[in-house]
Amino acid sequence: MNYKKILVVLPHPDDEVFPMSGTLSKLVDKGTHITYVCLTLGEMGRNLGNPPFANRITLPLVRKKELEHSCEIIGIQELRLLGYHDKTIEFEPYGPLDKRLLGIIEEVKPEAIFTFYPGYGVHPDHNACGAAVIRVVQNISKQNRPEVLCTAFPTDNDLGEPEIVNEIGSYLEQKTACLNAHSSQFRIPSKNDDDSTEYDTFMERIKTERFWIYPFK
Repeated sequence: MNYKKILVVLPHPDDEVFPMSGTLSKLVDKGTHITYVCLTLGEMGRNLGNPPFANRITLPLVRKKELEHSCEIIGIQELRLLGYHDKTIEFEPYGPLDKRLLGIIEEVKPEAIFTFYPGYGVHPDHNACGAAVIRVVQNISKQNRPEVLCTAFPTDNDLGEPEIVNEIGSYLEQKTACLNAHSSQFRIPSKNDDDSTEYDTFMERIKTERFWIYPFK
């Protein structure tokens, strides 16, 4: 996987962590320029920290800072926040949203776009975000069309085997740092000398990142 420029389009701060932070870190080390477009600030996020340190008023700013920190860890060179409201992407009129995304694609000229596979993102915002990317990209001429790499949940879905499977064990340090950056939403299982089963299982699970290449007709 070698690209000079990629575009990441995701709806929430922290969406980059589990499915692709190791892969993105690896690409940055190879010299890839990454533009990350985040549609919302995740202000409707269920968690407020554990123990809570945010509230409904402060959560958007907290999550913005967490996302900026995560991007710094990965090495993402450009972050764009589009300011849509969390949990409403599925209700956004197609025209304005698609036009905005097309403008960014035409400006950035990425060789590949990373997003969620429509229908396999679990969260409505994930599916709506992926669907918007697909709508826009399928109308770009084939010779100018970037490849779209999609992440999907759960990984044992009916899409078949992913075209790309990245073992990112050498980037677990970056990935766990990104998880820790989003401390309002996540907590890594503690490593207990007496029983490290939960920790070991968790680390084993996150060291593989899978992507399906969207099959445009």
